Amino acid sequence: MEETKTKSEPKPKAKRKYKLHLRVPVEAEEGEVIKDQAEKCGLSAAEYLRRLGLGYEPTSIVDNQKVNELAKINGDLGRLGGLLKLWLSDDRRSAHFDKKTINGLLKDIERTRTQMTEIMMKVIHSKK
Repeated sequence: MEETKTKSEPKPKAKRKYKLHLRVPVEAEEGEVIKDQAEKCGLSAAEYLRRLGLGYEPTSIVDNQKVNELAKINGDLGRLGGLLKLWLSDDRRSAHFDKKTINGLLKDIERTRTQMTEIMMKVIHSKK
């Protein structure tokens, strides 16, 4: 009799088995730097070193996290700008906004812009 496979059965992932292991002597501080760099790329130290040794440029996941932060801040700026536009249009829904509220909104926008600039500078400095 022939066995039938159901579609719900997951295929087992093939794990690579390495035949050769290289030893790389490093100072304790160097080992920490390598581990930190590997973590920033979402890799183990071994995989990080393997990719570097084979000529690949590991990409940092830190940059992606910063981009996500910037996207959230950009959304906040859009919402704040929408409120300001509503007030400037003399819409009756914004009749309850007074100058104090609008000045607070403008301060929030400036604070958010400052946050964005700080994050961008961190990303730029992390590339160096």
